[in-house]
Amino acid sequence: MKKAILFVSALLCLCVAATGFAGDGSWERVQKKGELVIGLDDTFAPMGFRKDDGTLVGFDVDAAEALGERLGIDIAWQPTAWDGVIHSLNAKKFDCIWNGMTITEERAAKVDFTEPYIMDGQIVVVQFENDAVTDFADLGGTTVGVQKGSSAVEAVEDLPKAPETVKEYPSNNNALLDLEAGRLAAVIVDNVAGRYAIATRPGTFKVLPGFVTKEPFGIAFRKADDSLRMKVQQALDAMVEDGTLAEISRKWFGEDITNPAKW
Repeated sequence: MKKAILFVSALLCLCVAATGFAGDGSWERVQKKGELVIGLDDTFAPMGFRKDDGTLVGFDVDAAEALGERLGIDIAWQPTAWDGVIHSLNAKKFDCIWNGMTITEERAAKVDFTEPYIMDGQIVVVQFENDAVTDFADLGGTTVGVQKGSSAVEAVEDLPKAPETVKEYPSNNNALLDLEAGRLAAVIVDNVAGRYAIATRPGTFKVLPGFVTKEPFGIAFRKADDSLRMKVQQALDAMVEDGTLAEISRKWFGEDITNPAKW
């Protein structure tokens, strides 16, 4: 985990160091066209997904639209298969990927990222009125739930004390239903998915402080497009500074999860 955090820190330092050398014309191209085309998987709630009427909504959607207004450009969305999204970006099918993409060493070899705008990762959810489990160590000897095949399965190994039983479920919602019914002490779940579920069911669950594992989200750009990435970064920084991103976060998650001080 420490190795991953150090890598992200080093990567961001390189991005900052590059800011004095951006003369590639990518921002000027987007500005002249008046449109930023963003690639996404439009089934990823709550970051970018379709309502029943087909309308595209989500945290990333709202954040990008606010950024577009700030930069004086339109935002266009290009749904694409997630397993080929980086290839499509580098093939110039769109200008960037803004869809809850985790910054990893493998991806950073192919694209450049903004600084993290949300810290995702695995969190621990318990019943709202549960005072017996207050930190990760309290999960030792208990029964916890995880979604089968998710990162939460591996995250269990990072707990300070091992649960007695780990129950796997076909979905996070199934696990949360058992938690609500008292059949689990806790559920380990993806941060954005978990907080979105909690925000839609107030007074039912709460999140223990901290992360079991951390997975920072960034916006991905072609490596040649420094000036565009920098322009978007500047606008993002301003949105953090004036509270715009925090307001969007509270809409989708019930709290501000964009504040680096809380990561």
